[in-house]
Amino acid sequence: MNSQIRPALVLLVALHVLTGLIYPLAVTGIAQVVWHDKANGSVLVAEGKAVGSSLIGQPFSAQGYFWSRPSATSPVPYDASASTGSNLGPTNPALAAAVRDRISALRAADPGLTGPVPVDLVTTSGSGLDPDISVAAGLIQVPRVAAARGLSPDRVRALVLSQAEGRTLGVLGEPRVNVLALNLALDRVRP
Repeated sequence: MNSQIRPALVLLVALHVLTGLIYPLAVTGIAQVVWHDKANGSVLVAEGKAVGSSLIGQPFSAQGYFWSRPSATSPVPYDASASTGSNLGPTNPALAAAVRDRISALRAADPGLTGPVPVDLVTTSGSGLDPDISVAAGLIQVPRVAAARGLSPDRVRALVLSQAEGRTLGVLGEPRVNVLALNLALDRVRP
């Protein structure tokens, strides 16, 4: 039995060093060199100050900003430590009531909004932290944001379209707009 313990301990220590020290350091080093921004949280900076990550949504409620997709985290919206979906199915009355309330809030904020509302402005994502909205969700907010900022709707619409990202690898997902990046771009256009 003693002849088996020594090789087992040597193998245990060797694997701990290899998989617990060498491999993580190598992967971290490669990530820092090749994908520095992503390896450090995809932080967005404004005026030399970190204002958030492009990977986690933030709540915006002022009229002069584009609003994010609702968050399912509670009690604090967009809390990454509480990432979860609402788990409300499509036939759940609570989901229907929440969607109606969100549509009412959008229409109250923009009385000119009479058409259909993009679904991502009134439903939460699977993680509750989605930083992006569809291009349609951005465009539908243009009149409200333009009026609050004193900008022409055409200029704000062009800003939304300039911030739009296409499908990942050309086929995955839908075209989208990162709300934090869009609002930071909007702040740079101040009238």
